Amino acid sequence: MLKGLLRLAPCAAVLFSLFSTAQAEDARHVFTGTLGKMPIVLEVDTSDPEQVTGRYFYEKFHRDLELNGTLKNDVLELKEGSNRFDPDKPLATLKLQQIDGGWRGEWQNPKGKKLPVQVTDTPLPDLPPNALPFIATLPKSDPYEYLRLQGLKLNPLKKQDFMGFTLQWWQEPDSKISMFSIESGMSKDDMQRVNRQLLGRLWDETISYYGCQLRGGENTEFLQDVTPTFISPGVISLNISTSYYCGGAHPDFGDSPLNIDVKTGHPLSLEDVLWVGEGEPILHADRYRGGDQPLSAAEEAARSKYQREVFVPWLIKQLTALYPDEMKKPVEGGDDNCDFTNEDNWGASNWRFTEKGLYLGAYFARIERACDSPDWSVLPYSLIKQHPGAVKLQLPQG
Repeated sequence: MLKGLLRLAPCAAVLFSLFSTAQAEDARHVFTGTLGKMPIVLEVDTSDPEQVTGRYFYEKFHRDLELNGTLKNDVLELKEGSNRFDPDKPLATLKLQQIDGGWRGEWQNPKGKKLPVQVTDTPLPDLPPNALPFIATLPKSDPYEYLRLQGLKLNPLKKQDFMGFTLQWWQEPDSKISMFSIESGMSKDDMQRVNRQLLGRLWDETISYYGCQLRGGENTEFLQDVTPTFISPGVISLNISTSYYCGGAHPDFGDSPLNIDVKTGHPLSLEDVLWVGEGEPILHADRYRGGDQPLSAAEEAARSKYQREVFVPWLIKQLTALYPDEMKKPVEGGDDNCDFTNEDNWGASNWRFTEKGLYLGAYFARIERACDSPDWSVLPYSLIKQHPGAVKLQLPQG
């Protein structure tokens, strides 16, 4: 049986309805059962019988084990783990015969030890009414991850006073992923709307952690730091900095801000806040899994064109006027390679509210990543108010 508490709000815990299997809206199929005496969750994609892929985790440990193999005559033959960096490394195997509603067979390790395996497909119970919106999307979009989250819980950490608001910090202990919720400083309804987004983001980042573990293997690194940057009765803004290595040639790092409209609980896109184009702003163009319908291909193309041809040139012009020394193109061949006048280094993804104004960060190619996210690139609120976006927000003076 899957066990665990998913905390939805400070001082409250809810045991989510349990389900042992479901089918995603793609070729993946999810099953639950046992390997030996240990409960497991198994996911396999058998759309290509010659290249079956999958993964499974023990409910006790939560971390994925990679599966690859074939399906022939209703028999799955799978290798567990990967030896792509060590071709001579022996791997455990699973040999499973298809049965009514699932699979049955055995697991064998490289030393010859064998354990029985049986997994089955069981209908999905309804979600409780108080489930986080993010969690509520998982039964259809990713039931495997929904099942994983049933075994996880959040531990309360410190409390923090920030800009007149009390923050309660939480951590998922296995992944060490952390996030805060608002405990006081705004109405109960506002806190509930905001905390659903904040804690939903925590669980989403936790899923990312496990995905990185699966891809990176033994040398995985996934470290995060969450920093609140601005909280007011109208908006909440924070930055999530991640340093990660999930396989591949090099480790990497990056920022992923989250900006929330307190009065609706919706994540904000930059076009919601700042619009320098012609006509009406693109409404809610970049919701963070808020449940809204995605943009059409034509709308995505229009947004991309606006950012590339209108917004970025305007942004560079404003920053050059505000910060001429910082934006100055470096001397060719000099030690400083940060060219902030290059339009390719600016976009609309890395932005957040601060006390002084709207921060927009630059992005550079790997060789120049030290140039990323300069601390000075802030547009004052007095300028932002001259170019309001799609959502009416009460912005600070400045």
